[in-house]
Amino acid sequence: MKFSTKAMRLAGVTALLATTMAYSPAQAADDTIKVGVLHSLSGTMAISETTLKDTVLMLIEEQNKKGGVLGKQLEAVVVDPASDWPLFAEKARELLTVDNVDVMFGCWTSVSRKSVLPVIEELNGLLFYPVQYEGEESSKNVFYTGAAPNQQAIPATDYYLEELGVEKFALLGTDYVYPRTTNKILEAYLKDKGIAEDDIFVNYTPFGHSDWSKIVADVKALGADGKKVGVISTINGDANIGFYKELAAQGISADDIPVVAFSVGEEELSGLDTTNLVGHLAAWNYFMSADTPANAEFIKTWHAFTGDEKRVTNDPMEATYIGFNMWVNAVEAAGTTEVDPVIDAMIGQKYPNLTGTEAEMLPNHHLTKPVLIGEIQADGQFDIISQTEPVPGDAWTDYLPESAVLESDWKDLKCGMYNTETKTCVQMKSNY
Repeated sequence: MKFSTKAMRLAGVTALLATTMAYSPAQAADDTIKVGVLHSLSGTMAISETTLKDTVLMLIEEQNKKGGVLGKQLEAVVVDPASDWPLFAEKARELLTVDNVDVMFGCWTSVSRKSVLPVIEELNGLLFYPVQYEGEESSKNVFYTGAAPNQQAIPATDYYLEELGVEKFALLGTDYVYPRTTNKILEAYLKDKGIAEDDIFVNYTPFGHSDWSKIVADVKALGADGKKVGVISTINGDANIGFYKELAAQGISADDIPVVAFSVGEEELSGLDTTNLVGHLAAWNYFMSADTPANAEFIKTWHAFTGDEKRVTNDPMEATYIGFNMWVNAVEAAGTTEVDPVIDAMIGQKYPNLTGTEAEMLPNHHLTKPVLIGEIQADGQFDIISQTEPVPGDAWTDYLPESAVLESDWKDLKCGMYNTETKTCVQMKSNY
């Protein structure tokens, strides 16, 4: 059969079009595994969350150098929820339904996580949450790689009671779910330890609060009777800058009234004059000053990625690092990025942390983590003055009666809120 020149040209054009369509950008994108990055890059929480966005990008870059995952390169999809809690839910839905991401790393505040929770449970998404939080939650679709209260708040309180002899407590927090729930747990714990209700001062301020003069004066007055006062701070974001400045302005040193912070790390201190803050404390599961080969390598990689040797590392970065690497290993073990097989493969995953021990993902979707108490130094770093072996994270606290009867087990019970008295699985409410 003979073909005319015109027919052959038409066939060639058709073949070329078919080839072009076969390798369209849309289909080429299917050759990557998409990783959603859901962190505030503007607004009051940008001071903390921008670094976590950079951390995920660094981890993706390093993993791609190793050949990616399942033979595919990882592709970051970065959005900015702008410290706007309802916007977190919108951006999460966009990542899952428009960008079709396979996993998300994100959120800092619990109110942002609570906003996202109904969306990822509805759409069966997967979120790695890398920040210490109040507990009282266990979702099938979330892995909590930050500390639960028994891995931060309770040990820090014990340090105050046992090592510093604190007799009166000022619980200062930003007005949202994490500080309020954490302080509810701590109030119950302190009363159980014999601290009178009148010796516990609780105060909440809005995000971005700047005028701390009266609150700091009230804390100072708390010790007028000569009893030792200690501050437990769940203040979040850039409000910390004004708080610590006011402490110094009123001449309060760590010897007078020590502050232990749960949301202040190296990143927050890098923007402060820490001269007058020396001796104040923070409780985390990692500090940049940890003297281990793994941490030295992590810091070296971070500085190379950012091109800035002054950039610090912090606890939520380590939590992101552990969660990311566990996710990579779970995907490889499952042979797919499909959410349900990856969730199953995540339980029991082990990965070295940066402080010299090993993290393990428990059936309640929480990690084992060491508890570290650090003392602020003049250079903005922390001197590690206390460190424990890894502690299993509790999803539900033992110090609230309604929670003490609950258990989370996504491996055998397939339930995040199992009532051990009624032997039933309760549906967790995604309220915030």
